Amino acid sequence: MAPTSTWINRILIDYKTKTVSEYLPTIALTAGEPGGIGPDLAVMASQLNFACRLAVCASPDLLTERAKMLGIPVKLVDWDNQPHQIGQLSVVPVALKQPARAGYLNIDNASYVLNTLQIAAEGCLQGNFDALVTGPLQKSVINDAGIPFTGHTEYLAELSKTRSVVMMLAAGNLRVALATTHLPLRDVSSQITYELLTEVIEILHHDLRTKFALPRPRILVCGLNPHAGEGGHLGTEEIETIEPALDALRKKGLNLIGPLPADTAFVPRQLARADAVLAMYHDQGLPVLKHAGFGNAVNITLGLPFIRTSVDHGTALDLAGSGKIDTGSLQQALMMATSMALMKHQQH
Repeated sequence: MAPTSTWINRILIDYKTKTVSEYLPTIALTAGEPGGIGPDLAVMASQLNFACRLAVCASPDLLTERAKMLGIPVKLVDWDNQPHQIGQLSVVPVALKQPARAGYLNIDNASYVLNTLQIAAEGCLQGNFDALVTGPLQKSVINDAGIPFTGHTEYLAELSKTRSVVMMLAAGNLRVALATTHLPLRDVSSQITYELLTEVIEILHHDLRTKFALPRPRILVCGLNPHAGEGGHLGTEEIETIEPALDALRKKGLNLIGPLPADTAFVPRQLARADAVLAMYHDQGLPVLKHAGFGNAVNITLGLPFIRTSVDHGTALDLAGSGKIDTGSLQQALMMATSMALMKHQQH
């Protein structure tokens, strides 16, 4: 995979040396499922040094209770767009419907979770926040509450009236984007169309250029079938759909590699010549990404009119309130959001 761009390196150095530029992005953080580890992560963020203005969208009562469980002294203040201070959290208050218990789900609080997302996303659309970082939520409890919900990515796209978005995860220099996301495997083939691939690759190419400072990004594209269809003997999607879409985009100047068999696309020799990998479906690309950097990976939504990153893990109900969690993915998500916001600021 290509070296991390210079501007990200500079920002990472800024974090390590605790020196920051005069411009500090404002980052909204949602605490996610109240029964899970999202509130723990928000509380633990109060003890970390971040070069941003942090606005936590959550219930102050929930954060206070979870801080007591964790034994973490934290001062909660109303969000006032001040720089983040260790030992303090600036909170945009969102009321719970029912008291939350660490480790337990409550469908009555499903609307609370969506309220935090809506407030944070609308704040980004209105220019109050420069980026959104989302904590883990529990899709099942939202659906059990009678609210149709596929995931963060789809919800934010609908809220912002964005026709198409692309889900990408990053761990270190490995970036994996998805052509399709949360679909049953039996539905994937019918969703891989010429039009879909064209749209996804154009969004991926655009955001790698504008949000990651890669002037001519190299995108490695996986095939759908084993051995990339093996010349049509193991499926024809590569011949009939994927290759024609890639050829048309190459004529527009995009630097595309593939389609390659997924079982060899992630070997070091192939990754060394790519800035991102496009997998055809969720479990084709993400097991590799999470093996490479689980706990330190970042989920990024491309194509939105605002910056959105997220932790790469779930709610871990069994660990809520225990203090036995790693903040690595949250730290990376906050740093990535800040880096991308700084890049956007420099371009204007």
